Amino acid sequence: MFSAALIPALLSCEAGEKPGADSFPSNPSEPEVSSGEKPCYIWIDAAANFPDFANSQANIQRDLTKAAEAGFTDIVVDVRPTTGDVLFKTDKCAQVEWLGAWTDNGYEKITRTSSWDYLQAFIDQGHELGLRVYAAFNTFPGGNTSSLGGAGVVYRDSKMAELATMLNTEKGIVSIMDTDNSAKFFNPVHPDVQAYVISLLEDLAAYEDLDGIILDRGRFDGFQSDFSDYTREQFEAYIGKTLVNWPDDVLPAGWSSGIPSPEPQYFKQWLEFRAKVIHDFMEKARNSVKAVNPDIDFGVYVGGWYGTYYDVGVNWASPTYDPSREYAWASENYMKYGYADHTDVMLIGAYASPGRVEGNTEWTMQGFCSLAAQKTAGGPRICAGGPDVGNWDTDDEYTQDQENRAITASVKVCADACDGYFLFDMIHLKKADQWQYAKAGIDLLRASDE
Repeated sequence: MFSAALIPALLSCEAGEKPGADSFPSNPSEPEVSSGEKPCYIWIDAAANFPDFANSQANIQRDLTKAAEAGFTDIVVDVRPTTGDVLFKTDKCAQVEWLGAWTDNGYEKITRTSSWDYLQAFIDQGHELGLRVYAAFNTFPGGNTSSLGGAGVVYRDSKMAELATMLNTEKGIVSIMDTDNSAKFFNPVHPDVQAYVISLLEDLAAYEDLDGIILDRGRFDGFQSDFSDYTREQFEAYIGKTLVNWPDDVLPAGWSSGIPSPEPQYFKQWLEFRAKVIHDFMEKARNSVKAVNPDIDFGVYVGGWYGTYYDVGVNWASPTYDPSREYAWASENYMKYGYADHTDVMLIGAYASPGRVEGNTEWTMQGFCSLAAQKTAGGPRICAGGPDVGNWDTDDEYTQDQENRAITASVKVCADACDGYFLFDMIHLKKADQWQYAKAGIDLLRASDE
């Protein structure tokens, strides 16, 4: 369908440059090719795809067939959206009754009336097509609110609502339930939250034919989370001191990103502590999942922007990588809490714009993937990255043709920079009918594998 000569100049753009329609070189650089077939993952968001999949196994079969024909090897189907309710068998949590999704009529409530097992349908039909099937699991959200109303356990159970994260806002420390934040996160530090989430993961791991689990949003809600009394007590125990000025000793009120100036006395130790919380949770979650099913893959999705990812309390690197040598925000102890070695698969959001396919820095697709491969070395068996092909051009800078060709170009560039390719999300390929461009890229990748 496409020859290598048709790959666009998007491959050779410097970060920040937008290529002209006629500026495509005929011979883009070829990264070193690894032997063996590299996996190609496609994500299936629950809410966005709910109009098609909530009540139709025929639609599931239709679109998984398209994914397989395009050359994708693995699907990642979202079975715990940000409402915190589920689309798999468990007695620990309610099933999803409805999700909000954009349709031709606007943002609508899509109700699930079917009773068949949503996840099992993807497993059965995916395996019939030769696809590996992973379940995506939003880890720490407990509810979600939108113009359609609120949904999730934090809206049904007052005791669970008490476990919602407390945010350090300009107006003081308040529950996320009292803010406009759409996803209502739990406090990841609290043992009751961790136990609840792990109990759900254990039921998910009980699906014998499921190939893997990918944790999404396995993090704090943001820099302003969590400032509850419980978390303060745990942090004081971590540093062995009682704080006099809380929260100013760790983070000024309302501070949302970057290193504060002047830097609070315990700022770096606060970052360490938060990374340790997530690291220790990931270790417990992996062990619990493997105790149920030792053959299932345990994995995570993370954003590739490691340089600023500390704001959500996550160190997704290997514990052999020392960020303090590269980043001013990292202490020497921060490296201890890298959790890559507790994962089998890590999906990297290489969410650069269509004009930044190739490069060696963050905010280029290739850079995101190659840097992630370096930082996670010795960790996951598979580190795969790729673009968000629907939200990558919010300012409408690129033509549809350039976006289409960027999809094709991104496959080999990303896969060669790490261990595989990852595309978010199926809904975008469907809406813009871009399957052929993903297939063209995967075909080029496979041709180089031969």
